[in-house]
Amino acid sequence: MSGPWIKVYDAANNLEAHSIKGMLESERIEVQLSGENLSAATGELPTDVLQVGLWVQEEQVSSARQQLERYENTTYNGWKCHHCAEYNEGQFEICWQCGHDKP
Repeated sequence: MSGPWIKVYDAANNLEAHSIKGMLESERIEVQLSGENLSAATGELPTDVLQVGLWVQEEQVSSARQQLERYENTTYNGWKCHHCAEYNEGQFEICWQCGHDKP
């Protein structure tokens, strides 16, 4: 692929960004992230600056946006980890606190 990179999504944090990146890559969409390392500046920068941008090749923008629309319109039920009792948002397959799998 040789076209320019286009920003298609602003993830709220690194965890969401990597989750979406994996989803897109499973569809053979090449992804680059920007802003991953800004979380170290939390408290010093405005919240919207801390978002992680997802970029794809121009030729894959349409496919990426279709997958992102599906992602945004999916309803996930939250779950409580059986190992540490932490509440996790439904889209996560592993507990963010202890790393154990979703039941």
